[in-house]
Amino acid sequence: MLTPVSDTPISRCQFYRRVCALPATVRPDTERIVFRAGPVGAVTMPAALGGQVRLHLRHRTLGGGPVISHPRSKRWTFLVQPDLPDDVPLFCELFRLNVLVAAAGAEVALPSPTVRSAGFRLWVDEPTHPFRPSGLAVVAAVRACVDPGSVRSG
Repeated sequence: MLTPVSDTPISRCQFYRRVCALPATVRPDTERIVFRAGPVGAVTMPAALGGQVRLHLRHRTLGGGPVISHPRSKRWTFLVQPDLPDDVPLFCELFRLNVLVAAAGAEVALPSPTVRSAGFRLWVDEPTHPFRPSGLAVVAAVRACVDPGSVRSG
C-alpha cells in the first residue's frame, strides 16, 4: 500500500472500514489497527506455505483476497470469510501443519502507517474491496499444497 504523508492510523482505519468492510478500530494506547475475528476470519501460516496457498488460490481463480505478512515471524495471515466449522479435529490437523485459525473474538492486527508498526505487518495483497476468500477454500489449498495428491475438500 502506498502510504501518503497524510496517512494516519485513523485515516487508514476508516479506509479499512469503508472500502474493505473490515470491522477495524484503532487501539489508542498503541495506535495499532485491529479487528476482532468473527464477521471476518483469519488463517495464519508459515510464509513459505502461504506463498504456495496464494498461488494455488489464484490458479483456481478463487482469488487470494487480503494477505498480511509478518516479516519478523515469517508468517502470513489470510483474511477470509468466517465459514470454517468449529471443529477440533480440523484445528488439530491445521495445528500440526503450523496453521492457526483465529478463534471468534481473537484480536487480529492490520498494517498501520505508524513508524512503530513498520516491519511488523505489511500487505502481501492489500484489500481494495470487501472480497475475502472462503476459509474452507484456504484450508483446501493448504491441504493441496502440503499433500499435492490430496483431493479432500474443506
